[in-house]
Amino acid sequence: MSEDTERSIEMRRLGKGRFEAVNTRGTRLLVGSGGGEAFTPVELLLTAIAGCTSLDVEAITSKRTEATRFDVRMTGDKIRDELGNRMTNLVLTLDVEFPDDEEGAVATERLPKALAQSHDRLCSVGRTVQIGTPIDAGLT
Repeated sequence: MSEDTERSIEMRRLGKGRFEAVNTRGTRLLVGSGGGEAFTPVELLLTAIAGCTSLDVEAITSKRTEATRFDVRMTGDKIRDELGNRMTNLVLTLDVEFPDDEEGAVATERLPKALAQSHDRLCSVGRTVQIGTPIDAGLT
């Protein structure tokens, strides 16, 4: 792959059950095993899916007008079965409202299509989870 397509983060251990992820722009994010203020990896997965779709939908609908409310909820069940630990029953719910005017009515009308476009084609995070992509894990 090329520099144009590659995305990366670096991660370092801060202490027991605590890591810090740093993106290429230098932004830092705490990742942990469930204690304290850090996001767990599962919470990050849910956040990534919700964030990706939210950004897609906002980009499409805000061409007409800005939302007056844009709330998102992402849920799922963490299970352990014969396939190992994994998430099931992933559900993304958007609660979006636009101004009560002509532009708001157009944006409201476009909302279902924008959500479908994100789900079916645009959101790289959601598409990766839905399609499934092998992960090559190794040591340096």
